[in-house]
Amino acid sequence: MQLGLIGLGKMGGNMAERLRRAGHEVVGYDHSPGKRDVESLEELVDALSAPRVVWVMVPAGEPTRATVEDLAELLSAGDVIVEGGNSKYTDDQIHDVLCREKGIGYIDAGVSGGVWGLENGYALMVGGTKEDVAKVQPVFDALKPPSPKDESGQELPGAGFVHAGPVGAGHFSKMVHNGIEYAMMQAYGEGYELLAAVDLIEDVPGVVKSWTQGTVIRSWLLDLLVRALDEDPELDRIRGYAEDSGEGRWTVEQAIENAVPMPTIAASLFARFSSRQEDSPTMKAVAALRNQFGGHAVQAVREQEVERPA
Repeated sequence: MQLGLIGLGKMGGNMAERLRRAGHEVVGYDHSPGKRDVESLEELVDALSAPRVVWVMVPAGEPTRATVEDLAELLSAGDVIVEGGNSKYTDDQIHDVLCREKGIGYIDAGVSGGVWGLENGYALMVGGTKEDVAKVQPVFDALKPPSPKDESGQELPGAGFVHAGPVGAGHFSKMVHNGIEYAMMQAYGEGYELLAAVDLIEDVPGVVKSWTQGTVIRSWLLDLLVRALDEDPELDRIRGYAEDSGEGRWTVEQAIENAVPMPTIAASLFARFSSRQEDSPTMKAVAALRNQFGGHAVQAVREQEVERPA
């Protein structure tokens, strides 16, 4: 089928290539002139045959909102917008109302696979009506990983793709996925730090690599940690600074709103906040309190130890 794709960055560009390899026609638009097939959103819409399907793959927030609003003015009844960024699910529900007023379908698609998706495929979690999802199903089938098969050779349903529910369900599912990802990465990171902290372990990268086969903690994330340690065995070429995309925060917010206990995911989110502090104000307060009640030594700003009389 034919697809318009807006946003040809690391993921969008690879998605376009995977779709073309599967025989689909992709008309791409990006702000960077060297990447795009057309020069404007208007040209992209004109290049597509009705009913049109346009996939938006731009940064979440205002760039996505502005793009969807512009497309809603350019597309026609019967066309479909697929929003594949890391948007908050409540934004999808607002976009859906805007599009439905004009007879335009709207699908939110949580996409996981990163830069490896071109070869391995992308896990897709989508929200929307059955009718709209059916219009885009050939694209979803081309993007998702090959389905595993049972002993008789029959494909197992559900692997790599799910129609999770109405609009918003796709990005809500991806939000929870990313919250779990935060916690898994934090656990691997803490395990790595303990291995590296003791003299007993002489081959830290080797221990981590040994976990990738036959253990209950093996995963693709663990494979990627092995890859990182192969490139930089002591990880001394990078800072211990981790951003968050927002989805970990949204996951914790929803946990609070729905009274679902999420101590592990919440702790992994807060650990990322801690990573950005050169000198933690919280720990300054803790050190000051220990000094006040027990006369415990504290370190001054100039690395000098200051004693308070007991």
